[in-house]
Amino acid sequence: MSLLSNAGVEFLLRWLHFLAGITWIGLLYYFNFVQGPFFAEADAATKSAATQKLVPRALWWFRWSALFTFLSGALIIGKRIGEAPAGTAPWSSPWAVAILTGALFGTLMLANVWRVIWPNQKIVIASAVAAATGGQANPAAAAAGRRAFLASRTNVVFSVPMLFFMGAATHMPPNPITHLMGYWIGVLIVAALIEINALTATSGATTKPIEKIPGVITTGFVVWAVVYALVQFVLTS
Repeated sequence: MSLLSNAGVEFLLRWLHFLAGITWIGLLYYFNFVQGPFFAEADAATKSAATQKLVPRALWWFRWSALFTFLSGALIIGKRIGEAPAGTAPWSSPWAVAILTGALFGTLMLANVWRVIWPNQKIVIASAVAAATGGQANPAAAAAGRRAFLASRTNVVFSVPMLFFMGAATHMPPNPITHLMGYWIGVLIVAALIEINALTATSGATTKPIEKIPGVITTGFVVWAVVYALVQFVLTS
């Protein structure tokens, strides 16, 4: 296979998509399953040093790998749909429905990275730097940290159905498709409810299930099961 052929170009895009995606999701799981528990147990000095020196570096790779994952994925989807035969409905093919389901969750995850996690983490980092250099810590840092934390936890939840449907597009596409509109309405409602839960939470008075590692993993599989049920009982029924 020539890399300059049509199939070769798509393969290169898919390769880049995998490389960027592994980096992104790997760091997402690192933040939630490794760094978060470490920070909960670390002393103030260690946590401050890590926030100033480690977190910014990790977030740099995190946010740019998220963007490159999205862009490479969008190019693959656009290429596939653009090459569909005239007179067909490429957006409603089994492959497209599955890949776009995964892409919906991935797009929300990207928005959380750039519009919620990164802006709020900048506040936390700046506050740690100010306090370490003799200045005043930002009183808004705690609320910003919690908002970033819940958005990150939400991305863990979204990653479970996202990765499933990305793989299902090629290996287990839904077929036949009979109730497309009802399916998309259901998926959008599920995604919106999860996202609103993250965006509207500011107080730390109430502990959400996704704040605990077993809870966020369980929630991810519950959301996957709900969307998969929509496939079985709405989309292909």
